[in-house]
Amino acid sequence: MSELLIYETGEGATGVTVRMDGETVWLTQRQMGELFDTTPENVLMHLKNIFADGELDEPATAKDFLAVQIEGKRQVQRNLKHFNLDAIISVGYRVNSKRGVQFRQWATRILREHLVQGYTFNPARLAEKGMAEAQQAIELLARTLENQSLVTDAGREVIALIAGYAKTWRLLLQYDEDGLALPATCRPARGVLDYAQARAAIDKLKAALFERGEATDLFGREREDAIQGILGSIEQTMFGEPLYKSREEKAAHLLYFVIKDHPFSDGNKRIGSFLFLLYMQQEGIAMTINENALTALALLVAESQPTNKDLMIRLVVNLLVSSKPNT
Repeated sequence: MSELLIYETGEGATGVTVRMDGETVWLTQRQMGELFDTTPENVLMHLKNIFADGELDEPATAKDFLAVQIEGKRQVQRNLKHFNLDAIISVGYRVNSKRGVQFRQWATRILREHLVQGYTFNPARLAEKGMAEAQQAIELLARTLENQSLVTDAGREVIALIAGYAKTWRLLLQYDEDGLALPATCRPARGVLDYAQARAAIDKLKAALFERGEATDLFGREREDAIQGILGSIEQTMFGEPLYKSREEKAAHLLYFVIKDHPFSDGNKRIGSFLFLLYMQQEGIAMTINENALTALALLVAESQPTNKDLMIRLVVNLLVSSKPNT
């Protein structure tokens, strides 16, 4: 929505009505003539030279606005061509440099005030703009590290996960936590990963790793009832409703809790990833990321701060809901 402001030169001249729209200010050819104390024809001549010389691009600096003007005794609405601050200043330096500088200073102050107020009263706008810049920075970092061969295979997978997920952050910012609708690929859980099933699977994994010399006796040794508590926590309810409503949310929390809560003396990342895959197989969730990517995901969870828990859960859920469910 555009806004009309009044600019006065401070030299006793008549004020000029200035339109603000799209984070810049706009004047017509006639208004620029009033501002710089010259004729509209002279302004037009300078504009033609500015565009002909390639100093500015006309489509990028000119825009039609519906304006009310007096013709005789009637008020008539017409589409009038307006020119933005870049064009105004370019004309000002050709016609009257002093007034051009004064207007630029005024316009810069007004724009800064409006932008600050707009972001103050609209935090989502500021957040989205910031996330867009963050996404660009992440993609630049990823390209640089990749092109300069500065990362290992595991590091490359970490970068790929972060760069890919960054593209969804701006979408997530448009919703509050309660208003974000889960994608259609999310499904309610159809079963429970119970302790006996998980324990038997862990014992088989330990035996296979031990035989290859990739695990010690400490691998999979439980710390009291920690793993039972984790399995129970992903099935907890509140007011008779599941706290984690979808299989994807439960899988994400299972991976996170096993890695972060250290229910075992050794092997928490490997066991967490293993139970994550086991639960996904049980629930019919297709896994499209490869072994290296799963390792990278486990590393991200392990290195994350407790304050990043919601972010990590969203990352995992996003990866799962982007997959096609098994049929």
